[in-house]
Amino acid sequence: MHEDDSRTSFAPKKLNYLVQDMARYIQRDGVMPILIPSLPPKELRDFVAHMDGIVLQGGDDIAPETFGEKPIGKWRGDSLRDEIELDIIKYAIEFDLPVFGICRGFQLMNVFFGGTLYQDIPTQFETLTLHKGTNYDQNIHTIDIVESSYLFDINNEKTQGTVNSIHHQGVKAIGKSLNVIATDSQDDLAEAFYSEEYEVGKVMGVQWHPEFNWNHAEQLVSAEKLYDQFLKFASNNKS
Repeated sequence: MHEDDSRTSFAPKKLNYLVQDMARYIQRDGVMPILIPSLPPKELRDFVAHMDGIVLQGGDDIAPETFGEKPIGKWRGDSLRDEIELDIIKYAIEFDLPVFGICRGFQLMNVFFGGTLYQDIPTQFETLTLHKGTNYDQNIHTIDIVESSYLFDINNEKTQGTVNSIHHQGVKAIGKSLNVIATDSQDDLAEAFYSEEYEVGKVMGVQWHPEFNWNHAEQLVSAEKLYDQFLKFASNNKS
């Protein structure tokens, strides 16, 4: 969060934060969630070098300039955060760490690998799916899952699943080497992928928020099994 004179506390300060639901989701026995602060490149690289894996959480839009476009409307995004998190992905790849992108993180991974985004789905993409509703994380829709993919295995070998949906940006052109393994059931918008340059699922992303699964009455794609896939690789980096 950037400086904001309307805040009653820390108005002139930048704030780095971790969503509580995210901390709750990734905390397990033997797993310690650590917030990576916004640091200069050298210090950031040194910080990432001590991690076992990287989870990129949700948040503000990706700035259109980050993927080579000019803003088409009010959706300006956060170019400073983009720059820092793109460096985090770069350093994670350098140190052979697993990467798990969630919502914004999923979109930024697509940009990192050379892809582009719809700046605003309702404006630029014709669809019957409500990808972002007024009821926030209770907004859901179905996805189609590629048979025999690791997500298919996680989803009890079913080719359809249900996910929450809290985004108005989305993948337009898919990044290099990214293998899409789930799409929206109605409009084929990408919902999950992994990079084919690494072991299956080591560098992966999902458009939904698995960390919010705990407060859903509906049966969603298993957040725990999805995280297990990431931890399988992260545990290999433990000293």
